[in-house]
Amino acid sequence: MHQTEHVVIIGAGIIGATSAYQCLNAGLRVTLVEPDQPGDEQAASYGNAGWLSSHSVLPAATPGAWKNVPKWIADPLGPLAIRWKYFPRALPWLARYLNAASNYTKIGHTAVALRSLLAGAPDLHQEMAEQAGVSHLIVRTGLLHAYLSKSHFLQDAKAWDIRRKEGIEWQELDASALATLEPDLDRRYTFGVLVPETGSCRNPGAYTAALIAHAQKRGAQFIRARATGFRIEQGQLKAVLTDQGEVVCDKAVIAIGARSKDLAHLAGDRVSLESERGYHAVVGEPEAGPRIPTMFADRKVIVTSMERGLRVAGQVEIAEKDDIPDWRRAEILRKHLVAIYPKLPKDFSTDRIKIWMGRRPSTPDGLPCIGLASGCRDIIHAYGHGHVGLVGSARTGRLVAQLATGTEPEINLAPFSPQRFKAFYQ
Repeated sequence: MHQTEHVVIIGAGIIGATSAYQCLNAGLRVTLVEPDQPGDEQAASYGNAGWLSSHSVLPAATPGAWKNVPKWIADPLGPLAIRWKYFPRALPWLARYLNAASNYTKIGHTAVALRSLLAGAPDLHQEMAEQAGVSHLIVRTGLLHAYLSKSHFLQDAKAWDIRRKEGIEWQELDASALATLEPDLDRRYTFGVLVPETGSCRNPGAYTAALIAHAQKRGAQFIRARATGFRIEQGQLKAVLTDQGEVVCDKAVIAIGARSKDLAHLAGDRVSLESERGYHAVVGEPEAGPRIPTMFADRKVIVTSMERGLRVAGQVEIAEKDDIPDWRRAEILRKHLVAIYPKLPKDFSTDRIKIWMGRRPSTPDGLPCIGLASGCRDIIHAYGHGHVGLVGSARTGRLVAQLATGTEPEINLAPFSPQRFKAFYQ
């Protein structure tokens, strides 16, 4: 392939950022097409929990989860909720979501695929951050799972057994060790699991913006526009169409997260992609918090100390992409925070707390779409990472560059095929 081949990356979130980084490394000419400022609050990349969780190899659903559907609809403020008016439209995706995790054999297959994508990701992120001049944003203290007791941990034994089969190691902490490691933590939590191979990002939005800025310094062009389609002639891509005119190119990458579905369809593939909305709350200058980013199994939230304060993130809400946020959910996150860390004040002044809602691009089987498009082999799918967008972006960028240059992908991409949903639409 001639080194001057031109790839247009549609989207400047974390997937677009890592793709630009790696395509430049591969000697390609890169143009990013994005209507918004990279790393700003509109992006899912801005508001995640910051986890570089290379052990996050399990889908969100578990066997028997279908029993909870009535509760999800009835409780708009539960950890997983479905807005009732959106339920009929979400039903096909939800049925696939539950079926993909209907038994542990299926979950095991998902784990094998996700592990191939996520293994080594903290190292890859550390390398990119150093090159972009923001190495301070990547932290390698590991990640912690806190349980009320060892018996609660044992209820998750099957999940941890699957992780063990994928080569993931961890350290188990009793009440004393947990209290020593996390002195601010409520003493009701008496058992912990520390996963050393993992890491975290102290400001995902700033990290994304830094990678984009680094790409621009290396020659990538940035066009402030919204992509609307493709000009394809005789099976070859000629240009990406935007609301600011067309961008002539040889290759294109679809990396606009939850909004990728329409462009994917124009590229010849109907994909099962849902906007899985998540919320966070950030407390500035906190009086207490975790030394190590921590997930709380009983509350289904993650707490991370970040550059701009203490972030508590979680919640899944299936709703129309552009429906108004339910800010009561963010208030619930704040209540979780003060219950977990008793040294925090029970009431915060409004200027100390900031709330946010974003849209995870989620497939029903928990696997992203990475691969060539059916309608044109010059178009590459790279979206749908759900809860593993940040950690999964590192290797995804490498895979995008490999696909763009015709190089053999470093992992088996069959499980991530954008064509795997074809049977649903026939």
